[in-house]
Amino acid sequence: MRTFIASRIAATVAILIALTAVMFVLQKISPLDPIKAQMGAQSSASAVAARREALGLNDPIATQFWHYLTAAVRGDLGTSYRTRHPVASDLSSFFPATLELALYGMGIALLLAVLLAFSTTLKWRGSAVLRGILFTGASAPMFLLGILGLIVFYQKLGWVPANGRIGISNPPTGPTGLLTVDGLLAGRFDVVTDALHHLILPALVIALGPAVAIGRVLRSSLLTDMDSDYARTARAKGLPESRIVGRHVLRNCVGSALSMTGLQVGLMFSGVLVIEQVFGWPGIGQYIAQSIPVADFPAIAGVTIMLGALYVFINTAVDLLQAAADPRIAVTGG
Repeated sequence: MRTFIASRIAATVAILIALTAVMFVLQKISPLDPIKAQMGAQSSASAVAARREALGLNDPIATQFWHYLTAAVRGDLGTSYRTRHPVASDLSSFFPATLELALYGMGIALLLAVLLAFSTTLKWRGSAVLRGILFTGASAPMFLLGILGLIVFYQKLGWVPANGRIGISNPPTGPTGLLTVDGLLAGRFDVVTDALHHLILPALVIALGPAVAIGRVLRSSLLTDMDSDYARTARAKGLPESRIVGRHVLRNCVGSALSMTGLQVGLMFSGVLVIEQVFGWPGIGQYIAQSIPVADFPAIAGVTIMLGALYVFINTAVDLLQAAADPRIAVTGG
């Protein structure tokens, strides 16, 4: 098990170094001069040269990459050309909104996935209707689902707000940055209720695709294991199907579902960036959407490195959870 953990950690480090190297190379081949972007096009040649020397841009490429890599490890992702603030500071302001939306979206996705898998495996009444609704929703483009949701649930029914993260003017500002958590910690249940009111529709929209993907994998594993020898033995003892699935079959099926969950995390974050535009959500989707038109490369690279690191860490955690659920994975190396 220790060898398995060490190999996964080593792979994580290697991937992150490679991702940072790609961002460094892209910055170097970009036609935009970072010094002129920082100082303005009217800066004198001597001032530009002095600034370039001060930032080490005249050093050998290997030295520059080492400085770039070590700065990224320390959390220094450069300074945004657009906001003139450190990119890490900008991300700390925008990321909590994105994280909260993604967490609720993944929570809903897992709930729907389990419901889909169990209802269709155990043939619950209404399972065909649930499956049809989820598959129809997952097959539509995410931005189109968001627009249709706003038309139906905001414009026609008035059940949800049109955009934004909260409608209360003085919500708590810490310590987590997640409004539902901070509202609970501050005893502001009006904030919690209003934040959930704003969250429910965008979180549901981003949850449909991952819910179907995870649910299909879990259902396939459940159906396969329901015909296994140990399941037939439990059935011969008179145990009900629900107990066989919940106490005997499910643990053997968790690995494949966890693997698919890890893959869906990256897709969910990419979907969040799109949905934030549809719902006017003040997260990193808005931040990067404003940075791309002005070629704010430090901001673009910072978002890419942060999301890449998050995706790698989550998939590493999923691998370790799979090994904990099924020790054979650690023995065979996955």
